[in-house]
Amino acid sequence: MVSRRHFLLSSLALIGARGAWANAPTTSLRPHARREAVRISTADGLKGVLRRAALPGKVACAVADVETGLRLEAENGAAGLPPASVAKALTSLYALDVLGADHRFQTKIIATGGLRAGVIQGDLILVGGGDPTLSTDHLAQMAKALKSAGVREVKGGFKLWDGALPYVRSIDPDQPDHVGYSPAISGLSLNYNRVHFEWKRAGQKWAVTMDARTEKYRPEVSTARMKVVTRTTPVYTYSDKGGADQWTVANAALGKGGSRWLPVRRPAEYTGDVFRTMARANGIVLGKPRKLKSLPKGEVLAHHSSAALSVLLRGMLKYSNNLMAEMIGMSASAASGRSPNSLKASADAMNRWAAGKYGMTSTRLVDHSGLGEKSRMTPNDLVGALIAARKSGQLKPLLKPFLMRDANGKVNKNHPIKVNAKTGTLNFVSGLGGFMTAADGTELAFAIFAADQGARSRIKRADRERPEGARGWNRKAKKMQQKLIERWGSVYGS
Repeated sequence: MVSRRHFLLSSLALIGARGAWANAPTTSLRPHARREAVRISTADGLKGVLRRAALPGKVACAVADVETGLRLEAENGAAGLPPASVAKALTSLYALDVLGADHRFQTKIIATGGLRAGVIQGDLILVGGGDPTLSTDHLAQMAKALKSAGVREVKGGFKLWDGALPYVRSIDPDQPDHVGYSPAISGLSLNYNRVHFEWKRAGQKWAVTMDARTEKYRPEVSTARMKVVTRTTPVYTYSDKGGADQWTVANAALGKGGSRWLPVRRPAEYTGDVFRTMARANGIVLGKPRKLKSLPKGEVLAHHSSAALSVLLRGMLKYSNNLMAEMIGMSASAASGRSPNSLKASADAMNRWAAGKYGMTSTRLVDHSGLGEKSRMTPNDLVGALIAARKSGQLKPLLKPFLMRDANGKVNKNHPIKVNAKTGTLNFVSGLGGFMTAADGTELAFAIFAADQGARSRIKRADRERPEGARGWNRKAKKMQQKLIERWGSVYGS
């Protein structure tokens, strides 16, 4: 007995993969065994779903059968649109291929001149290895390890080396200065390159702190400073003066108290500042740190290893952390043999890799996180990469479940269609790409990109954190994504 799925795939194969990919069938090619199935697929054709979504801007999507690689249907499948954070799925594949799932990033403390009677005869150097998850807790552990090694004093200076990755002042310079999701990048980074700003009302003024807090520690920092000024707007201003991040905040915006994470623009100095505090807590007094242009040889006295890359990628994809994506992607580019001198150069290296590995010749990314709006990816390209990557089995387990909803908009954990995918959201940009399993077990790879670039172009830089109309647009985009997934599950899964 021939299954509906076999009949469908055989029919599409006769048409030819290329033809089926370019022009989606207007009616279902499934056998007419069930009137209801035919009615749903005819009435809910791909173009009909997109038309009823009434989403301003442009939509591009594609879907294919994972087992056979057959391209099932697409709309604007060759159109390049901003992928937003869906780009992180490609970054994950890039890092897994170049670095390997078991790769661990190393942060070291080395001493030049040797250690005699508890005194380091030369310099103490904090060496960054591109670890995107280094935290204050880890620095505290390394400071304790120094004490355990017998270190009491340093004759030379306290130095920093962040040359494992090039310095980038902001992931996307077009973002407002104060948003924590676009910090600086360097080979030595801490707490996702964010500093914690907290304020409390104290009489007619405010008590302000800037610290590198974790659940266990709250060391105050000198490399990021805040001043409350009398004004209504702008809420924040930033300047780089005196070797520190200098912030001001409008008093009218503070209220009685609160807190937020602000981006760090001097990550190496920030890390060194916090390590000095942790070393001092262990009886080791260090001078003000100075950055090195080259790394001398020395004895390793303490080190910290990150979790395995596969673990980092799972967290990066789950929380869509931009800094992790950029540092991991840049580390992969550096390990591939040609160290990038900029974020764009590293993205270009990944683009070339993707074209050679997966045939993604129409994809042009400007970073590894998808934050830059000039990045372009086509649904055809991504679906092809997903099908090829599914054979290795590395990516799908790292993608978090995409929760389907019922007719009332509530999460339905018992929905017959299961989805593992990467979401992507910018203002007036929404993406979704990954794998879906229909009720009959048919596995499909899909990509959906939508963007209203006209609306984006009208947003002022100062308003990019919460522009008017963006939330409503993105809600409509997510509803459309679910409708497309439900269509594909109905039409291509028996």
